[in-house]
Order: sequence, then structure tokens, then C-alpha cells
Amino acid sequence: MARARAFARGELDAAGEIRRRFVAGRAAHSVTSPAAKAAAWAAAQASGVAHMGAHALGAAAYAAKAAGASDPTENDCGAAEIAWQIEHMSDAVKVALGRLPLLGHDSSGPLGAGLLASGELGANIRDIQAALSQTR
Repeated sequence: MARARAFARGELDAAGEIRRRFVAGRAAHSVTSPAAKAAAWAAAQASGVAHMGAHALGAAAYAAKAAGASDPTENDCGAAEIAWQIEHMSDAVKVALGRLPLLGHDSSGPLGAGLLASGELGANIRDIQAALSQTR
């Protein structure tokens, strides 16, 4: 929250925030377990929220993927993580995330047709966005 406010005041720039996201993402290259990789990518996405709020959905999707990968024998860990996230979001966060374009409907940014739009990450973001639409 503090970095987002500093970014809004012009104290941080987009280039620096993007570099921070890539630095955070490097941790994913040094771990081998799928859960640890997904958790590292969640942290990288979270570090990019100050310059682009849509990264919050990427962070949430990777966190759900990490939860699912942490116990492959349990089928609903990812869904349980998404439910937990929605339950613990403040109203302000729900409103802010609800203002983002639906996944795949905007060709620019992380919610376009790239990595976050496909596979498990895309399914997780769609589930999050569907849950957010029901909380309004």
C-alpha cells in the first residue's frame, strides 16, 4: 500500500517498479518445487502492483496455483485459496479489482492475451473475477 501511494505521488517510477518485479521473479528460477515456483511468481506479481493494479490478480492467481501445487492429492486447495482471498479482501480492494477489465478483454497489460490468460492462471483469475462480481 505504501509503495502504491508513493507511486501515485510520483516518488517512484514505472521503470523502477517493473525492475523490482523482475528481480522478485528471479527467485522462481532458483527453486524446483512447483509450489515454490508459483509462490515466487506470486511475490513478483505482487511487487508490480504499485505501477499496475492488474498485477494483483496475477499475484492472487499464482498464490492459488501455489496452494494447489502444495498438496497435489487435494483437489480443492486452489479454490480454497481463492475463497480465502475473497473473504479477506477489504471492500476497497474488491472495488478496485472489480474495476479492472475482464481477463482477455483488454489487449494491453497483464490481463491481455499473455501468460496470465491461459491455463491454470487464467482459470484462477476468471474464478476471482467471477467471485468479485458476486460480492458487489
